[in-house]
Amino acid sequence: MNMRLFRSINQYAGSSKFLDTLMVLISKKARFVYLLAVILLCFQRNDYKKMAAYTGLSAGVTYIICFLIKLFSFKPRPYVNHGVQLLPPFPSKKDSSFPSKHTTLAFAVAASVFVYHRAAGTLLWLLSVLVGVSRIWTGQHYPSDILGSAIIGNMTTYLIRRIEPIWTPLVSRIFRPL
Repeated sequence: MNMRLFRSINQYAGSSKFLDTLMVLISKKARFVYLLAVILLCFQRNDYKKMAAYTGLSAGVTYIICFLIKLFSFKPRPYVNHGVQLLPPFPSKKDSSFPSKHTTLAFAVAASVFVYHRAAGTLLWLLSVLVGVSRIWTGQHYPSDILGSAIIGNMTTYLIRRIEPIWTPLVSRIFRPL
Protein backbone atom coordinates (compact mmCIF):
# COMPACT_ATOMS: atom_id res chain seq x y z
CA MET A 1 0.00 0.00 0.00
CA ASN A 2 2.82 2.42 0.90
CA MET A 3 4.59 1.87 -2.42
CA ARG A 4 1.32 2.03 -4.36
CA LEU A 5 0.44 5.39 -2.80
CA PHE A 6 3.99 6.61 -3.38
CA ARG A 7 3.83 5.71 -7.07
CA SER A 8 0.38 7.27 -7.47
CA ILE A 9 1.87 10.63 -6.43
CA ASN A 10 5.44 10.33 -7.73
CA GLN A 11 4.35 9.14 -11.19
CA TYR A 12 3.48 12.74 -12.09
CA ALA A 13 6.95 14.08 -11.34
CA GLY A 14 8.55 15.12 -14.59
CA SER A 15 5.25 15.41 -16.46
CA SER A 16 4.62 19.11 -15.81
CA LYS A 17 7.37 21.69 -15.55
CA PHE A 18 5.02 24.02 -13.65
CA LEU A 19 4.02 21.39 -11.06
CA ASP A 20 7.60 20.15 -10.70
CA THR A 21 8.82 23.68 -10.09
CA LEU A 22 6.00 24.29 -7.61
CA MET A 23 6.70 21.07 -5.68
CA VAL A 24 10.45 21.72 -5.53
CA LEU A 25 9.74 25.30 -4.43
CA ILE A 26 7.39 24.11 -1.67
CA SER A 27 9.86 21.45 -0.60
CA LYS A 28 12.82 23.83 -0.42
CA LYS A 29 11.31 27.20 0.54
CA ALA A 30 8.18 26.61 2.64
CA ARG A 31 10.22 27.03 5.83
CA PHE A 32 10.48 30.73 5.05
CA VAL A 33 6.68 31.03 4.99
CA TYR A 34 6.55 29.53 8.49
CA LEU A 35 9.24 31.89 9.73
CA LEU A 36 7.51 34.91 8.19
CA ALA A 37 4.15 33.92 9.69
CA VAL A 38 5.61 33.66 13.20
CA ILE A 39 7.43 37.00 12.83
CA LEU A 40 4.32 38.77 11.52
CA LEU A 41 2.18 37.39 14.34
CA CYS A 42 4.72 38.61 16.90
CA PHE A 43 4.32 42.15 15.59
CA GLN A 44 0.51 41.97 15.80
CA ARG A 45 0.16 41.50 19.55
CA ASN A 46 2.54 41.30 22.45
CA ASP A 47 1.11 37.99 23.73
CA TYR A 48 2.14 36.32 20.47
CA LYS A 49 5.74 36.51 21.67
CA LYS A 50 4.85 33.55 23.88
CA MET A 51 3.66 31.80 20.71
CA ALA A 52 7.03 32.47 19.09
CA ALA A 53 8.85 30.97 22.07
CA TYR A 54 6.49 28.00 22.09
CA THR A 55 6.98 27.51 18.36
CA GLY A 56 10.76 27.73 18.70
CA LEU A 57 10.76 25.24 21.55
CA SER A 58 8.52 22.82 19.63
CA ALA A 59 10.67 23.10 16.50
CA GLY A 60 13.87 22.63 18.50
CA VAL A 61 12.63 19.54 20.33
CA THR A 62 11.20 18.15 17.09
CA TYR A 63 14.56 18.61 15.36
CA ILE A 64 16.33 16.75 18.17
CA ILE A 65 13.80 13.90 17.95
CA CYS A 66 14.38 13.64 14.18
CA PHE A 67 18.13 13.63 14.72
CA LEU A 68 17.91 10.85 17.32
CA ILE A 69 15.61 8.69 15.19
CA LYS A 70 17.93 9.05 12.19
CA LEU A 71 20.93 8.31 14.42
CA PHE A 72 19.55 4.97 15.61
CA SER A 73 17.41 3.89 12.67
CA PHE A 74 17.96 3.86 8.92
CA LYS A 75 15.38 3.49 6.19
CA PRO A 76 16.58 3.85 2.58
CA ARG A 77 14.98 6.57 0.52
CA PRO A 78 12.62 5.50 -2.29
CA TYR A 79 15.07 6.28 -5.09
CA VAL A 80 17.67 3.92 -3.59
CA ASN A 81 15.61 0.72 -3.94
CA HIS A 82 13.06 1.64 -6.60
CA GLY A 83 13.01 3.30 -9.99
CA VAL A 84 11.36 6.60 -9.16
CA GLN A 85 11.18 10.10 -10.56
CA LEU A 86 13.72 12.07 -8.52
CA LEU A 87 13.74 15.86 -8.58
CA PRO A 88 16.40 18.11 -7.05
CA PRO A 89 17.75 18.70 -4.54
CA PHE A 90 19.16 15.19 -4.42
CA PRO A 91 19.60 13.96 -0.86
CA SER A 92 22.44 11.71 0.19
CA LYS A 93 21.83 7.97 -0.05
CA LYS A 94 23.18 7.83 3.51
CA ASP A 95 20.37 10.04 4.86
CA SER A 96 17.43 8.05 6.21
CA SER A 97 14.02 8.45 4.63
CA PHE A 98 12.29 8.44 8.00
CA PRO A 99 11.48 10.87 9.43
CA SER A 100 11.19 13.74 6.97
CA LYS A 101 12.71 16.73 8.79
CA HIS A 102 10.97 19.13 6.41
CA THR A 103 7.56 17.65 7.15
CA THR A 104 8.11 17.10 10.86
CA LEU A 105 9.19 20.68 11.45
CA ALA A 106 6.40 22.04 9.24
CA PHE A 107 3.74 20.25 11.29
CA ALA A 108 5.39 21.22 14.60
CA VAL A 109 5.35 24.91 13.67
CA ALA A 110 1.82 24.76 12.24
CA ALA A 111 0.46 23.07 15.35
CA SER A 112 2.24 25.59 17.60
CA VAL A 113 0.81 28.55 15.73
CA PHE A 114 -2.65 26.93 15.71
CA VAL A 115 -2.76 27.02 19.53
CA TYR A 116 -2.54 30.83 19.47
CA HIS A 117 -4.03 31.79 16.11
CA ARG A 118 -6.41 29.26 14.59
CA ALA A 119 -6.68 30.80 11.11
CA ALA A 120 -2.93 31.16 10.60
CA GLY A 121 -2.34 27.73 12.13
CA THR A 122 -4.87 26.12 9.82
CA LEU A 123 -3.25 27.71 6.76
CA LEU A 124 0.18 26.58 7.93
CA TRP A 125 -1.16 23.09 8.60
CA LEU A 126 -2.50 22.92 5.02
CA LEU A 127 0.90 24.09 3.79
CA SER A 128 2.44 21.29 5.88
CA VAL A 129 0.33 18.78 3.99
CA LEU A 130 1.67 20.27 0.73
CA VAL A 131 5.22 20.02 2.09
CA GLY A 132 4.62 16.32 2.74
CA VAL A 133 3.13 15.75 -0.71
CA SER A 134 6.04 17.64 -2.29
CA ARG A 135 8.53 15.34 -0.55
CA ILE A 136 6.76 12.33 -2.10
CA TRP A 137 6.40 14.08 -5.47
CA THR A 138 10.14 14.77 -5.60
CA GLY A 139 10.91 11.11 -4.82
CA GLN A 140 12.53 11.68 -1.44
CA HIS A 141 10.08 10.06 1.01
CA TYR A 142 7.44 7.38 1.24
CA PRO A 143 3.89 8.28 2.35
CA SER A 144 4.48 6.39 5.62
CA ASP A 145 7.50 8.64 6.28
CA ILE A 146 5.30 11.70 5.79
CA LEU A 147 2.48 10.37 7.97
CA GLY A 148 4.93 9.41 10.73
CA SER A 149 6.62 12.80 10.47
CA ALA A 150 3.28 14.61 10.76
CA ILE A 151 2.47 12.58 13.86
CA ILE A 152 5.87 13.34 15.42
CA GLY A 153 5.55 17.08 14.71
CA ASN A 154 2.01 17.33 16.07
CA MET A 155 2.66 15.11 19.10
CA THR A 156 5.83 16.97 20.05
CA THR A 157 3.91 20.24 19.96
CA TYR A 158 1.13 18.70 22.05
CA LEU A 159 3.62 17.45 24.65
CA ILE A 160 5.40 20.82 24.79
CA ARG A 161 2.01 22.41 25.39
CA ARG A 162 1.25 19.91 28.18
CA ILE A 163 4.45 20.87 30.04
CA GLU A 164 3.78 24.58 29.57
CA PRO A 165 3.87 25.31 33.34
CA ILE A 166 7.53 24.27 33.33
CA TRP A 167 8.73 26.57 30.56
CA THR A 168 6.30 29.50 30.89
CA PRO A 169 8.16 31.24 33.75
CA LEU A 170 11.34 31.32 31.69
CA VAL A 171 9.52 32.70 28.64
CA SER A 172 7.79 35.32 30.79
CA ARG A 173 11.14 36.51 32.13
CA ILE A 174 12.66 36.70 28.67
CA PHE A 175 9.76 38.69 27.17
CA ARG A 176 8.78 40.83 30.19
CA PRO A 177 10.85 43.88 29.19
CA LEU A 178 9.32 43.98 25.70
